[in-house]
Amino acid sequence: MMGHTYHFKPRGVCRGAALTLVFASVLATAAATGSLPREDDRGTEIETRSVSSTVGPVDREEIADAVADAEADGKSGTDAAEEVVSRSGDRWGAVYDEREYEEFEQALDGSYTGVGISARRSARGEVTVTGVQEGGPAAGAGIRKGDLLRTVDGRPVEKRPVADVVALLRGDRTKAPEGSSVVLGLSRGAHSWTTSLRRARLSTDPVSVRRLGQDPSSAVLIRVAAFTKGAGTAVRDAVDEVPGDAGILLDLRSNAGGLVTEAVTASSAFLDGGLVATYDVHGDQRALYADPGGDTDRPVVVLVDGGTMSAAELLTGALQDRGRAVTVGSRTFGKGSVQMPSKLPGGSVAELTVGQYRTPAGRSVEGSGITPDVGAGPEAQQRAETVLSGLGGGS
Repeated sequence: MMGHTYHFKPRGVCRGAALTLVFASVLATAAATGSLPREDDRGTEIETRSVSSTVGPVDREEIADAVADAEADGKSGTDAAEEVVSRSGDRWGAVYDEREYEEFEQALDGSYTGVGISARRSARGEVTVTGVQEGGPAAGAGIRKGDLLRTVDGRPVEKRPVADVVALLRGDRTKAPEGSSVVLGLSRGAHSWTTSLRRARLSTDPVSVRRLGQDPSSAVLIRVAAFTKGAGTAVRDAVDEVPGDAGILLDLRSNAGGLVTEAVTASSAFLDGGLVATYDVHGDQRALYADPGGDTDRPVVVLVDGGTMSAAELLTGALQDRGRAVTVGSRTFGKGSVQMPSKLPGGSVAELTVGQYRTPAGRSVEGSGITPDVGAGPEAQQRAETVLSGLGGGS
């Protein structure tokens, strides 16, 4: 990915709200730096984001100079770079040391080192486990969805941004390797306990498929947890295997993004070519197109919520603008900016915001998100199934 100093690939990623978490303790697909809004902070130990390029509020050379000056004084170049980015006002800007960036790249390939839980931070500041990965250390320790995470290695996490919680779980600050121990403090109702887990190298299965009824013509639910490597092809394959005229419920809820190229590939399952999104790089307008030959007849409903981010919003916007799907749920997160990775002296990597993606109709997602055609709250899936049935997609 880092072929030269300014290397661009239209990839979607986020680390927290600058960190898009994917699957372990806070699904890393959120945004590269920062944290998700307090009222809806979520994530997991894996990370992905929405990437592109141009130098936004802060210039790469300014960061490089700060790194060089810090190292000349015997200080941390990474810390110096983080300070410059934090002052810049770049909401999605991020700085990684070499190990963190390697982990980030592995996450985009669908693997990460962690304990196998996803979590979100509520408006009250509590970090709640929202998922436990089958076969992971957390599952083996009996941790369940709904448990509250109180401490990591004795450090309270209640008021910490999810990005910090993820770093503790993965051992980023101490460069903890696979097999290292981490002690979690948890609670379930009135019961509180601590448990020691060993971090493991875990892989994610970003796409799952199930039939919504017993009849062969029943609609099929395709859930995409994150757009990691191979997810787009997996969606296309899943659509190809849906029998007859059965409808498809495409579930993008809590999908914090991933590789933009994978989202574009996924769009090719439902579109016969044509525009998916536009984006700018240093003011140069570019476009992303679906491959021809997709299924344009089968009824499709897309489920979204406030955790639908980045590359997932790009796909949602394309299907909505082009009239290919009815969207159901609540307004999406609003992460439509473009970042570019740049290697710094000493081996660290800075990602700086350089532009925005736009939907085929020219809408910017950044900050505003996508408003679904049919609003729905906790009953969203039931509502989506009803809409799909009304479109002739089975039940």
